[in-house]
Amino acid sequence: MFQPEIYIPLSTIGESVRLAVAPVFLLSGIGAFLNVCASRLSRIVDRSREIGPRLLASRGLEHDRLLAELRAIDRRMSLVSTAITLSVVSAVLTCVVVALLFAANMVEPRVGFAIAILFISATIAIAASFTFFLVETRIGARYVRVSSDLLHHRHDEDD
Repeated sequence: MFQPEIYIPLSTIGESVRLAVAPVFLLSGIGAFLNVCASRLSRIVDRSREIGPRLLASRGLEHDRLLAELRAIDRRMSLVSTAITLSVVSAVLTCVVVALLFAANMVEPRVGFAIAILFISATIAIAASFTFFLVETRIGARYVRVSSDLLHHRHDEDD
C-alpha cells in the first residue's frame, strides 16, 4: 500500500477546501459571464456579416449610415474581446489563488501576501472586464434605438 512521506491531517485538507470555496464560486460567475460575452460577440459578428454586403451595394445617406454602424460594430467587437481577455485573466489568477491556498495550508509557506495580490488583481481584472462590457452594451444600444418615425407611425385604414 502507498504511504505518503508527509502526513497531512484530514482537518488541514478540510480547511484548505473551505478556504478555496469562495474563489471557486467566483470562477463559476466568471464562466457564466464569459458565456454571455461569447454569445454577444457571436451576435455582433453575425450583424457585421449582414451589413457588409448591404454596405457595398448602398449609396448616399444609406451608405454613410451603414458605414457608421459597421465602425460601431468593429468597436463593439474590440470591447467584447477585451472583456473576454480580462475575464480569462481573472479566472487564471483565481485558479492560481486556489492552488496557493491549498499549498499554503498544507506546507505553510509564507505566500499570504502573494495570494492577496493575486486575488486583488483577479478582482480588478473582472471589474475592468465588466466596465468594457458596459461600454459595449451602451454602444450597441445606440444603434438599436427605434426610430421616432416608427414610434409615431399610424396605419391608414382603407375603406
